[in-house]
Amino acid sequence: MSFGDIRVAERADWLIDRIAATGGVVLRRVGETRAGERAAHRFLSSPHVDVGSIVDTLSERTAAQCAGGRVLVVQDTTEINFAGRAAKRRGFGPGADGKSAGFFIHPVIAIDLATEAMVGLVDAAIWTRAPARVTARRSRALEDKESMRWLSGCEAAAARLSDARSVVMVADRESDIYSLFARKPARLELIVRAAQDRALQEGGRLFAALAGAASVSTSLVQVAPRGPGDKGRIAKVELRAASVRIARPHVASRDLPATVALNVVEAREVDPPAGKTALLWHLLTTLPIATAEQANEVVQFYRLRWRIEQTFRALKSDGLALEDSQLVDAERMFNLAALALTAAIRTIQLVDARDGSPRPATDVLDEALLVPLQHLSKKLEGKTLRQKNPHPPHSLAFVAWVTARLGGWNCYYKPPGPKTMREGWNQLAARLEGYVLALESENV
Repeated sequence: MSFGDIRVAERADWLIDRIAATGGVVLRRVGETRAGERAAHRFLSSPHVDVGSIVDTLSERTAAQCAGGRVLVVQDTTEINFAGRAAKRRGFGPGADGKSAGFFIHPVIAIDLATEAMVGLVDAAIWTRAPARVTARRSRALEDKESMRWLSGCEAAAARLSDARSVVMVADRESDIYSLFARKPARLELIVRAAQDRALQEGGRLFAALAGAASVSTSLVQVAPRGPGDKGRIAKVELRAASVRIARPHVASRDLPATVALNVVEAREVDPPAGKTALLWHLLTTLPIATAEQANEVVQFYRLRWRIEQTFRALKSDGLALEDSQLVDAERMFNLAALALTAAIRTIQLVDARDGSPRPATDVLDEALLVPLQHLSKKLEGKTLRQKNPHPPHSLAFVAWVTARLGGWNCYYKPPGPKTMREGWNQLAARLEGYVLALESENV
């Protein structure tokens, strides 16, 4: 990392490793010792550290890993609410309920379309609301609204991933904003799930434009798990597609164009299982939909939006439990949240790669550590073929195998889970750090 101070950068790397390893953000555990806890507090309070510098630095690695590839970026918002735990908190406004103290996190994450693997953090906005209730919402400019975060996420992705071959942004219904369609960056494509039955230039409404359209094909869609115990399912959907020109709403700025040309794809589930709500997506997109294959590609891209929900679960109660942090100051809490985002993503990357992944090891490790990683892998391997690391040495899967073995995974039993990966990462970080220190002492 690069914060303008190498000591600050090293401390940031250490903190991310420790958050990922301990599976939490309580600084007493993260720091291990009293000295470590104090070091963590000093980092979060440092004048060299803020959310912007953390995110900018993390996004540099993500951009390098995305160069030359086809990238899907997903953005969404989650809330950290301190209901029942708001005592002594300073600098936090009301959460979504308008009462309890809380703040909001809006990350943008990158996914490699070739492998559907999570690559890293591209951007993030972290903020709390003013205590006073905001009025006249509709009359304010987009730049003065929280909804500006959707356009800012698109602009950050287009700028930071400029070396990628293509960039497609996916977002859910909250991002169905006319200004987003009218002002999106030129080199970025959009897929947005429609929330509004928009008026069309030629008359009529958006959803009715698809009602009379013939089905272009049927497709199978992986429906993501909805929570603990839900394994997800495969939905069979009928696809319909049309080209439309949506009209500018009356409340939109007169500076925006009167119409915007978009394509829309409808995915409607056929014969859903008993007790399940039928899947129905209306997807507004700037991607082509002239063929059945292109329409299906739009649906399959949108399907990957669940990866950001997975990130939120790993960040909150199902994973790092960010809402349980005892930090009382908003500024330090925001810095911790930015680091925890990367730790959550790292855990997901390692769990995803446990069964094999062509993604490079440099998604999670510096290139200088790949040689000691190979030596460490040799020490962990057994005599039989099944006990050897089966993955290419420079692959992310190779890192995941070593991490799992350090976490106590037995090759003969079920695949390692997040807890095993976290424990293994703790061991991995310590052993690689020891190698680096030994090497530096030899060079003195």
